[in-house]
Amino acid sequence: MKVDPRIKRTKKLLIESFIKIGQKKDFKNITIKDITEEATVNRATFYSHFIDKYDLVDVVFTEDILERIVKNLNHHDLNEETIVKIFLTLTEFHTEKSTELSLQCRRSIESFSSILEQKVKKELEKLFYSLLLKQQPELDSEALKIGAAVLSRGIYGASVDWQNNSSLSAEQYIKKALPFMVTEINDLKG
Repeated sequence: MKVDPRIKRTKKLLIESFIKIGQKKDFKNITIKDITEEATVNRATFYSHFIDKYDLVDVVFTEDILERIVKNLNHHDLNEETIVKIFLTLTEFHTEKSTELSLQCRRSIESFSSILEQKVKKELEKLFYSLLLKQQPELDSEALKIGAAVLSRGIYGASVDWQNNSSLSAEQYIKKALPFMVTEINDLKG
């Protein structure tokens, strides 16, 4: 089913308006009215696209990171190159997110970060499951789901650890972490 281009434009306009306002106001002080006035749409239009401002932020960050990950993969198999690309995309995202959030009041958006993390891990899990299923169709579905869950949490956790605790470049970090992640993939192959 094709989405009406007007719906896409309106959603994009709301997102852009939110980002513009976010450069002037703390997240906690942004209202739906602010967003709709900036976008020159009514409240009903906003609510036809988003549940609330937290849903809007979720879409802004989650769609961005997932779009980047999928774009960088080009339907690769699950291998070392894929793991490196996903990790580097996540670290780039974390760096940009930190910069954007430093413009905002960090406390007011901290609760959103855990929601974002859960959503990105869940989407990574779906991606890993589809890649594993393509590579290992003979394996038990439950084993593939578990493998996908472990990989998604492992790579996301590694990207957060890199951001918070490492003095290495992202490339150096993944080079050291890769043997542990590849072991998980090889274990699935049996």
